Amino acid sequence: MCGIVGAVASRNITPILVEGLKRLEYRGYDSCGVAVHADGGLKRARSVSRVAELAREVEQTQLAGFTGIAHTRWATHGAPVLTNAHPHFSRDRIALVHNGIIENHEALREELKMRGYVFESQTDTEVIAHMIDHLYQGDLFVAVQQAVQRLHGAYAIAAFCRDEPHRVVGARAGSPLIVGVGQGENFIASDAMALAGVTDQIIYLEEGDVVDLQLGRVWIVDRAGSELGAAERPVKTVLAHSGAVELGPYRHYMQKEIFEQPRAIAETLEGVEGFVPDLFGANAAATLDAVDSVLILACGTSYYSGLTAKYWLESIAKIPCNVEVASEYRYRDSVPNPRALVVTISQSGETADTMAALKHAKSLGHLHTLTICNVATSAMVRECALAYITRAGIEIGVASTKAFTTQLAALFLLTLVLAKQRGHLSAQDEAAHLKALRHLPVALQSVLDLEPQIISWSEEFARKENALFLGRGLHYPVALEGALKLKEISYIHAEAYPAGELKHGPLALVTAAMPVVVVAPNDSLIEKLKSNLQEVRARGGELFVFADADSHISEGEGLHVIRLPEHYGVLSPILHVVPLQLLAYHTARVRGTDVDKPRNLAKSVTVE
Repeated sequence: MCGIVGAVASRNITPILVEGLKRLEYRGYDSCGVAVHADGGLKRARSVSRVAELAREVEQTQLAGFTGIAHTRWATHGAPVLTNAHPHFSRDRIALVHNGIIENHEALREELKMRGYVFESQTDTEVIAHMIDHLYQGDLFVAVQQAVQRLHGAYAIAAFCRDEPHRVVGARAGSPLIVGVGQGENFIASDAMALAGVTDQIIYLEEGDVVDLQLGRVWIVDRAGSELGAAERPVKTVLAHSGAVELGPYRHYMQKEIFEQPRAIAETLEGVEGFVPDLFGANAAATLDAVDSVLILACGTSYYSGLTAKYWLESIAKIPCNVEVASEYRYRDSVPNPRALVVTISQSGETADTMAALKHAKSLGHLHTLTICNVATSAMVRECALAYITRAGIEIGVASTKAFTTQLAALFLLTLVLAKQRGHLSAQDEAAHLKALRHLPVALQSVLDLEPQIISWSEEFARKENALFLGRGLHYPVALEGALKLKEISYIHAEAYPAGELKHGPLALVTAAMPVVVVAPNDSLIEKLKSNLQEVRARGGELFVFADADSHISEGEGLHVIRLPEHYGVLSPILHVVPLQLLAYHTARVRGTDVDKPRNLAKSVTVE
């Protein structure tokens, strides 16, 4: 999706910026642009075509400069037209590029209009440029620090100023940003791949960092405004040829991919301004009008995302939904319904069992097909009439993490589109859901901040050989996914149950040696769930509860609680699965297993 490249040097950096954009094309985009400090002012070139076309324009106009920024954009706020393409200017003094979504852009836009700023685009990005210009009093670094305090949402930005040559300032919160350190020159980018061949010395910025790039120095302050030295943000050597899949500051790819989820969700939801059928394809409106039920086919983690969607589809869209294990569906006698929408879910789009199940469904007369997939060029996309491409990016760890949460995001969009078409989504509810989706990356980042507490739990889990996971309602599939993650990478036997089923059998397993993990959001079932917790405690079981802040579950002997920062309603599964991923990861790390390549498993299951 959106990509950033920036540079400050003593040489013409336009070729570096354009080459960086070419390396970022894998992220997907519908416009691109480059801006440089030249002849004492700001100059830019923008295109709604490919980077190759932009490169030709740069060459024809002889655009050159020592300081500049560049961007590939996937349209979010505003159509993919030239006026919405980045970089954006403010009063020909500030140039800026931006990844992410600013939730309060409308309020800031009105404030800036009252201050005399004229908006040329429909983007939320232009708001940031004007805000920096408004706050600018001769020091770009200070202006950016002040401006980001006004922003609500996820962002990675890079900016430079007409009045301060040889300086680029960046900041990040919820979207990745790295610094490339050179000899007498410095760079900034969305990921290391953009700088391959330019520098292999990389600094990974952390949440809330603001960075000042000049010719001979890199200056970083954290969200509290404290200056950071080399110990806090060390320079790492990243092999240029493999920059796109480098670990960066993480120990394993799984950990990296868990922490990429705010970015992955933000990019999966980019361009969503409302819940319209066109999100799923040009002919989606007619197809979705024609269906009277949903049949979901998937395997493994994708199957659990389908189970979660069943709750959404039936409670919000009021449409019947069946979820089938793909490897079982094709081998049993089923009753086909030609008016059902068949939804396949696959990270790779090449899962053999799911593809076979899809073809079997079509052979039975199912013509309405849709896939939710992470690979736009996959067989599943080609086989289905409709598609929603999640934008999780490359997922290397065998145990799926960011692919799962992006699948949930896509399935929630499908739910709301069907609900709206069927007259079950009021304008007020639509606005509330859209606001909640836009806030998801920030909410996810808050959950990731719980990692230190989860690490302390993992030390105890690593000594166990069995575990139970409990959830109720919408969060039962989340418990299933948590158990799967633990068994996949730590090799601890784990099972998940609806909490109400405890007394129907699993309670016989509960002893002091059996940790019981509970997903406990503050929803309509919380009081019943508390009763289930008492059943475990009465048998001497030890509980590890992931609760919402306001669920009123208190710690005590044999009852450990980690509180998520906020309750997120029907989207809560997307948040509650993250600590379960972290628990599995850190438990496996303590046990010393091969986290990214667990025994007997493969990333893409292309055989039956």
